[in-house]
Amino acid sequence: MGCIFSSKSKSGDSAVVAVHSKSQWDELWDAHKTTTKLVVIDFSASWCGPCKMIEPAFKEMAGRFTDAAFLKLDVDELADVSRTWRVEAMPTFVLARGGEELGRVVGADKDELEKTINTFRSPSPAAAMATVA
Repeated sequence: MGCIFSSKSKSGDSAVVAVHSKSQWDELWDAHKTTTKLVVIDFSASWCGPCKMIEPAFKEMAGRFTDAAFLKLDVDELADVSRTWRVEAMPTFVLARGGEELGRVVGADKDELEKTINTFRSPSPAAAMATVA
């Protein structure tokens, strides 16, 4: 099941996995909880201008940071999942590992998102802090 997190689209344009159903989310999340791989979840909406603006940068990061999994959820399509994660603004990026939230970035701030991803890319918090210092 680990391959779910490293799959790319058949065309190869993006390493972002678009999640369109609660059952797909449950399958991905259950698989994630048993791994130490960082997962970056983009909670966005089709009508959200800032979400559209940061989407190319999010896709680019997904291609560059191959040691992390990148998921995208539409808050209107998966409202229950969004509520569970207490998403109140779009875009919201949640970073998680082993079933636990590590951090989040609210808003279309690509520099802050990249900095936060880099902070948590290492599996151990001590190693993550050593790379930041």
